[in-house]
Amino acid sequence: MTALPLTLQPRPAEPVDPSVDHAILAIVSGASTAATCTTDLAAGPWDFDTRPGYGPGSSMGDVIPTGAPRQGELPAEYREASEAELHARITAAKEVLGDRVVVLGHFYQREEVVTHADYVGDSFQLANAALEHPHAEAIVFSGVHFMAETADLLSRPEQAVILPNLAAGCSMADMASIDDVEECWEQLADLYGPLEVPDADGLVPVIPVTYMNSSAAIKGFVGRHGGIVCTSSNARTVLEWAFARGRRVLFFPDQHLGRNTAKAMGVPLEQMSMWNPRKPLGGSSAADLADARVILWHGFCSVHRRFTVEQIERARAEHPGVRVIVHPECPMAVVDAADEAGSTDYIRKAIAAATEPTTFAIGTEINLVQRLAAQFPQHEIFCLDPVVCPCSTMYRIHPGYLAWVLERLVAGEVVNRITVPADVAEPARLALERMLAAKP
Repeated sequence: MTALPLTLQPRPAEPVDPSVDHAILAIVSGASTAATCTTDLAAGPWDFDTRPGYGPGSSMGDVIPTGAPRQGELPAEYREASEAELHARITAAKEVLGDRVVVLGHFYQREEVVTHADYVGDSFQLANAALEHPHAEAIVFSGVHFMAETADLLSRPEQAVILPNLAAGCSMADMASIDDVEECWEQLADLYGPLEVPDADGLVPVIPVTYMNSSAAIKGFVGRHGGIVCTSSNARTVLEWAFARGRRVLFFPDQHLGRNTAKAMGVPLEQMSMWNPRKPLGGSSAADLADARVILWHGFCSVHRRFTVEQIERARAEHPGVRVIVHPECPMAVVDAADEAGSTDYIRKAIAAATEPTTFAIGTEINLVQRLAAQFPQHEIFCLDPVVCPCSTMYRIHPGYLAWVLERLVAGEVVNRITVPADVAEPARLALERMLAAKP
C-alpha cells in the first residue's frame, strides 16, 4: 500500500494585539523583552498634567512654550478605573448621547481610544468628518490641540469642539510661533521688498505655506498674506499652487515635508534655504535667500525624526524583499532610502491594496503600525524603530479623559472646549479654503 504524501499546513500567525498600551505594560512588567523609550509611558498621563512639557517619550530638545495649555486634575474615579470599566462607561455615555456627539480618533491614538471613535483618520480627514454632522452638539476630537482648532474652524459656530486632555499639544506645531513667523516675514520684506506686490510676471516675492500641523494663529497668518495650508497627502499640489503665484515659498513648520516634497518636484537642494528663527536672516545669507525657491522653517516631528537609514538597512538584511514605506516627515536620507514615502492614509491604503502576503517595514507612529499589523494578518508588518515610543502628545489622550468629557456631556456640561478667536478664524478659514480649491 502506497502511503499518501503528507501535506504540511502552515501554522497560522499569532494574532497581533493592536494595543501599544499593552505592549508597554508588558515591557515594564518584564513579560516582554522589547524596549520602550521610557517606562513612564506605563503611568497614567494625569501623573504629568501639572508639569510643563509634552509628556513621557518626548524629545529632550522639545521645549514647550510658556503658557501652553495645561489640563486640570482628572477626578479620581477616572484615574482609578480599570480598562474594562472605562470601556463600559464610554460605551454607555455614547449610547445616551447618540447623534448629539461625534467622536473623532486620529490614526496615532491609542487603540483603547480609537475603538470608540466614529471616524478614524488623519487631522484633515477628521476635520472633514466633523462637517458631515452639522447637527451634532459636540465634536470630541481625540487628537492634539491644532487638530481641535481646525475642527472648530470648519464646524458650525454652535457646535462645541472638545479636546479630552488640554495638555495634548504638538511640539512640531509649537516650533513655529506666531511671533517668530511675523519676525521672519519682516526680515524677508527688508530683503525682498514689499512681499505682496507682484513683479512684471505677476509673481510676488514669497508665498507662505503652512502644514496642517500648525496653530490656528499660523493658519490665520498664512490666510492674511495670500498663502495656503497643505497636508502630507497634497503638499505637491499646494506647492505647485504657490509657485504659480510667487517666486519662492516659505514653508513651515516641518522642514522635512517641505524638503522632500520640493526635491521630488525637481527643486535643487541648493535652492532650499533653512530659516532658524533664533538667528539673523534665519542663519542663511542674503545671497542664498535671494536664490532660494523654498525657505524651510527649522521645525520637525520628533516621532518621524527617530527613523534612520541604519534601521532601513537592518530591515532589508533581516527581511529580504521587505517593502519599506515611510512618512514624508522623515529626514530626506530616510525617504531616499525607503521604497516609498507617503501620508498616513497612503501607508494604510498601500498595505490594504497588497494582494500577496508581503513584509512591510513602516516608518511612522507605532500606534498606527501596530493597528495595521492586527488588521492585516496576512502580511508581516513592523515598525522600523524597534523601540516602542508612541507620539508623546497623542498619548496624553487616555480613555479616562474620554470617559470624563462624555459623561460631563451627559450631565449637560461642556468641558475642555476649544475655540478659535474670530479675528484669527476668518483668515485661517481662507487659507483652508484655498487648499480645498487647489486640485492636482
